[in-house]
Amino acid sequence: MRISSLLLAGTMLLATVAPARADEAEGGLIIVTAAKDKGYRATATGAATHSDTALIDLPQSIAIVTRERLDDQAILSLGDALRYVPGVSVAQGEGNRDEQIIRGVGSNADLFRDGLRDDAQYYRDLYNVEGVEVLKGPNALAFGRGGGGGIINRVTKAPEADAFVAISALADTRGSARGAIDINQPLTANLAARVNGFYEAAESFRDFVGLRRYGVNPVLGWQLSDTSGIAIGYEHDHDDRTADRGVPSLNGAPLPGYRDTFFGVAGVNRAVTTVNLATLRAYHDFSESLSISSKLLYGDYAKSYDNVQPNAPVSNGRASLSSYTNLTDRQNILSQTDLTWKGTTGPITHTIVAGVDVGHQTTRNVRLTGFFPGGATSVSVPLAPVLAIPAPQFLPGTGQRIREGSADSLGLYVQDQISIGDHIELLVGLRHDRFTLNATDQIAGTRFRRTDTLWSPRAGLVIKPLANLSLYANYSRTFLPQSGDQFASLTSVTAGLDPEKFENLEAGVKWNITPGLGFTAAVYQLDRTNTQAAGPTPGTVVLTGASRNKGVELGLGGRITKAWQISAGFAWQDAQIRSGTTAAPAGRRLAQVPHTQFSLWNRYDFTKNFGAGVGIIHQSSSYATISNAVRLPAWTRVDAALFAKLGHGFEAQVNIENLFDTTYFSNADNDNNITPGTPRLARFTLRKRF
Repeated sequence: MRISSLLLAGTMLLATVAPARADEAEGGLIIVTAAKDKGYRATATGAATHSDTALIDLPQSIAIVTRERLDDQAILSLGDALRYVPGVSVAQGEGNRDEQIIRGVGSNADLFRDGLRDDAQYYRDLYNVEGVEVLKGPNALAFGRGGGGGIINRVTKAPEADAFVAISALADTRGSARGAIDINQPLTANLAARVNGFYEAAESFRDFVGLRRYGVNPVLGWQLSDTSGIAIGYEHDHDDRTADRGVPSLNGAPLPGYRDTFFGVAGVNRAVTTVNLATLRAYHDFSESLSISSKLLYGDYAKSYDNVQPNAPVSNGRASLSSYTNLTDRQNILSQTDLTWKGTTGPITHTIVAGVDVGHQTTRNVRLTGFFPGGATSVSVPLAPVLAIPAPQFLPGTGQRIREGSADSLGLYVQDQISIGDHIELLVGLRHDRFTLNATDQIAGTRFRRTDTLWSPRAGLVIKPLANLSLYANYSRTFLPQSGDQFASLTSVTAGLDPEKFENLEAGVKWNITPGLGFTAAVYQLDRTNTQAAGPTPGTVVLTGASRNKGVELGLGGRITKAWQISAGFAWQDAQIRSGTTAAPAGRRLAQVPHTQFSLWNRYDFTKNFGAGVGIIHQSSSYATISNAVRLPAWTRVDAALFAKLGHGFEAQVNIENLFDTTYFSNADNDNNITPGTPRLARFTLRKRF
């Protein structure tokens, strides 16, 4: 599949959907890429079904963090946004990328931007998003491969009808500073532009750790006619930070007493990422019942990171460390087009979406080993408040890797949302995917090729005894090629193995208690099979590994009163290996999946000019990895905020994270890369909208 052919196809088919059409906005402009909601409660999404659908009509658990809640909690990163979402854990990601665990399934690639795959390994800022959607359970029908536990979709800001300028400035008690601007300007009656940008220089409680990052995202929206529109965007982000791998373990627990100590080398541990994205999205209504929408994304990702990190438990008062450097360049070109028909057959109403998405991705990865003075690949140093670690040199040798690969994907799908009267909704669909990966190991001089073709069905039933109450059941399935999330695992062995399979059974209830307050509850069973296990002959691999996660999730969000907003969630999970894999035997617990999670955030406005917020996050203990050798202790954190309107359009707030200065360990990457939680921190924000 040639890139030129893909570009031509995407251009001919237009290029990205705006579910909120021009006739829904004053001024006749393309304005948003998903339903905009005021407050903490979202009511609809366009991502789950490729059509704008009320959440109460979807047979699936979906959590949406709105822009207002992101602002109220002073949330700047995707990881922080996910901490208040039940059933989701935030992994360390080696200190250089976003990584999440949804319903027991970890991934650094199940990330999307306006419904299109954004699977490179980097940290995503939230300066240009309208909201963050967490769609739980396998989602192959809508998104293709991966997403075994769920996916994360960022909904970006788009041009609006009214001119405005919004600015914000943030500073914290550690000397960090951040500024952001959001400019929206109609240019003609049918043309508008919006530009978002930010710059941040942040410091950490961890010695020698900090970051510098900035981004800019201009978007141009053009209403071609009453029935057609197009939006063109470009995003440039740059992130330069310390690659912080946390602390090692001691006696099966995180090393105590070294919360601030940096187990790396200042000036050596560094992760630098530059992202350039170009997007095109459009729609055309042929009639009131038939429309086409399409989107196109080109992404160029350049990333390097150098690491010195703990590689073993602390022993005899000494820390053992190793080192490596990793460079990755990736280019993505992705196109998705939907043809939507809305109509009736007798007493039955249909919304049928037939679509195609095409992708071509190329990746080059180079890894070199760090050699310490004397030529050793590891070093042992005595524990101290500031570790005396010699700087390594990154050279070819043990662990060296040079790999190149290309991934071509083609997905065809059809889906029908069926309404039978006012009380029954059905969602049925089927998708066929063809995924081809070519991989070259430049050092070994070997090449591998693997093509997978799979069918992914989905079936859901929604029963609505009342207009504001729905009961649902759902079955969905997805797959993940044995090459893994980042195409790095294709070998002579895995090239002959079928993909992993994820199957989800879910039932739940959604209740719109009032127009502004909603309650959700879900129970599910997620099975993962075709996981690699050691074969009967040494050196062979068979697909007999399996795991299961059974869980319950509860959510409450919206306005209890005009002055009181709330977002609350609870999750209980029982996640374990049912059949042994190459990594662990049956009976072990899945990594970083606490049995219970609880989160609660409140904002109460005492007057029209003054309000306060308080939040709590609790996680029970979990294991750092599937080895179950290191346990992360249970922890509870309390956050708080004050809000004030100062007049002349100025708003001020102060957010205090970890109000009671609790010592905790928030996540891990392995048994000896464990992240200490942030001690008490105050953030001060000033905003003005013109």
